[in-house]
Amino acid sequence: MSINPHLIAPSVLAADFARLYDEIQMVNNSDADWFHIDIMDGVFVPNISFGFPVLHAIAKYAKKPLDVHLMIVDPDRYLGLFKSSGADGITVHYEACTHLHRTLAAIKELGCRAGVALNPHTPVSLLKDVIRDIDLVCIMSVNPGFGGQKFIEQTYTKIKELRNLAAGVNDGLLIEIDGGVGVHNGGLLLEAGADVLVAGSNVFAASDPTDAILQLKKLRKGLQNV
Repeated sequence: MSINPHLIAPSVLAADFARLYDEIQMVNNSDADWFHIDIMDGVFVPNISFGFPVLHAIAKYAKKPLDVHLMIVDPDRYLGLFKSSGADGITVHYEACTHLHRTLAAIKELGCRAGVALNPHTPVSLLKDVIRDIDLVCIMSVNPGFGGQKFIEQTYTKIKELRNLAAGVNDGLLIEIDGGVGVHNGGLLLEAGADVLVAGSNVFAASDPTDAILQLKKLRKGLQNV
C-alpha cells in the first residue's frame, strides 16, 4: 500500500462551464493536485463532453497537471493531439483498446503518464500481463458517462485485488477512483489502497468548493471523516 500522501483530482465535467475560468482558478488556488478531464465521444459512453479546444483552453490557465481520461473509441488516433493540447497524463479504457500494450507504449513515448481505466464490470485480473507497464489504473466506481451517480460498493474489493496484483511487480502504481467519491467514503477508499480521489459533484456543487477539496485532502487512511 502506498505511504505517499494521496492526491485529489477535481473532475472538471462537474464545473459550471459558464464560469469555467473562475472554476479553473478555484482549483489552482485550492489544495487539489490535478485537474481530472473527462473526454467523452457519445460512442464509447452515452454522453458527449468536450474536445481539444476546451482542453487547450483549460491547459492555458491551469497551474496543476491535467489528468485526461479518454472515454472514447480508438483513442490511439488522438494521443498526440491530447498531448499537444495539454495532457500530462492520458488514461485509456481497457475496453476500448485492442492493442493495450502498444497504446501504453505510445502514451509513454509522448512523455505522459500512462493510465488504464476499468469499467465496473471489468475484472482487474485482466491487467496481469501489462501491470508493470501501467503508471495509473482508474477504477470506475460508477458506470462511465454521467456525473452524480451512486457509488458501486464492489469498488473496495477491486482496489484490494489490484494492489495485490501490483505487489512486487509495480509497487509505484497509482490507483485512482472515479465516481461517487466524497468525504463519506474517501477514507475507506484510501484504506483499501487508493492513491488518487476524483471528485466532481462533491466538489463543484458544494457551497464552498475550496473547503470540499481541503476536507478530501485532509482525509487519512482508515478514516471516513477529518
